[in-house]
Amino acid sequence: MRPACFLVTGTFCLSLLLLMSTPRAQAQVGVYGEFSASDFNVPNTNWQYGTTFGLFYNRWTVPFFGLGLDGRGAVVGKGTTKAISGLAGPRLTFKPHVLPVMPYVEALVGAGDLKYEQGIAQTNATKLEYQFLGGLDWTIFPRVDWRLVEFSYGGFSGSALNPRTLSTGIVVRLP
Repeated sequence: MRPACFLVTGTFCLSLLLLMSTPRAQAQVGVYGEFSASDFNVPNTNWQYGTTFGLFYNRWTVPFFGLGLDGRGAVVGKGTTKAISGLAGPRLTFKPHVLPVMPYVEALVGAGDLKYEQGIAQTNATKLEYQFLGGLDWTIFPRVDWRLVEFSYGGFSGSALNPRTLSTGIVVRLP
């Protein structure tokens, strides 16, 4: 097994084990879809657009905080600049209860299929990918949130590519 695959698999399994061993209190599942715009930080390349979709599971909650897992996939870009990724990792949420908003932060790791050109050189490889992100969900209906904004900063192993992504979308929380 390649070291990157071992790291991704190990991180995911350890996070899953830790979350399954915590006491249960009002677990919550949500699915989401987002419109995403990424700046790949590649010279002579404009912003790239695409979709992000995923599923989160807030396993442990107390009055103002929640801890869970998020798994997501993204397809951003087209033509000569494109990233397709699958990421998973821990998710920390804050629920103020006074306002219908929920800020969150996440640290994700996974694999990304990366394709971009710089001059005549072309890169097309699957690499270890990481992302740090934060966002704000606003409840618009009892089980529906508008993801007002999500910002992520990430990178690919062995690459100078560090995409910065802005997203907005809809979250449906399941009972």
